[in-house]
Amino acid sequence: MTSSRNKTLGEFLKSRRSRIQPEQVGITGTYGSRRTPGLRREEVAVLAGVSATYYTWLEQGRELTASREVMDSIAGALRLSEEEKDHLFRLWDPNTEYEFPASYSHLEPEWQSIIGQLTYPSFITNERSEVLAWNEAANEKLFDFASMNVNDRVMMRMLFLDATLRERMHNWDEFARHSVAVFRTYYDKYPGEPEFSRIVQQLSEDSTDFRNIWNLHQIKQKTVSRIFLETTDRMDGIAHAYDIFSMSNLNEQSGIHCCVYIPVVV
Repeated sequence: MTSSRNKTLGEFLKSRRSRIQPEQVGITGTYGSRRTPGLRREEVAVLAGVSATYYTWLEQGRELTASREVMDSIAGALRLSEEEKDHLFRLWDPNTEYEFPASYSHLEPEWQSIIGQLTYPSFITNERSEVLAWNEAANEKLFDFASMNVNDRVMMRMLFLDATLRERMHNWDEFARHSVAVFRTYYDKYPGEPEFSRIVQQLSEDSTDFRNIWNLHQIKQKTVSRIFLETTDRMDGIAHAYDIFSMSNLNEQSGIHCCVYIPVVV
């Protein structure tokens, strides 16, 4: 687990370094041509006040005992947002280890009854985006969950491999990028978890779009997002706008989320 976490930390640092241009951090001169985009490791090390060797080892995923002060300096050098900084410290924290709970693949039957009473389309997923329960409104208007094989009832698979859904979703590109960033945040939380790794590997093989977005290594917390979707009961070319509200920590299960699609009144 420690080795996987260090590797994930290194990959995250590398992805943040590659997006920063020298001019953004006040580096105007250059020495030699740049073969890859972004800052050099040596430049990040100078900005963070650490040795180039030390920073290189961090990116390589070596086992190092970096202090919080050092990681804070690196976060500043890489111009991390607050979300990214929080993510970095979760990966770094030597006292935090996560294991994907087996219970996150199962749901108490009472939750099916609860969302069944909602009039808005609603469904419940875990952090691997596996759909655990849904109500009739979601099945009729959003996604035909009932007809799917349980192994296909995974939101990330549906988003990238269901061609019909892609046509129905009028802001697919924006929504896909947002969804992958949220999914990546959860994935990094459980480094080396077999089922997470399997989902990512299969999607990377089956979808070029997923692979390209995944390699950007964007992260994002779940927030209210808007989707423009043709409903399955109409399919008339008219996209209906929904704001997606997510409730987590259901019955003290932080990895379980209830997504409620609220129609936007224009």
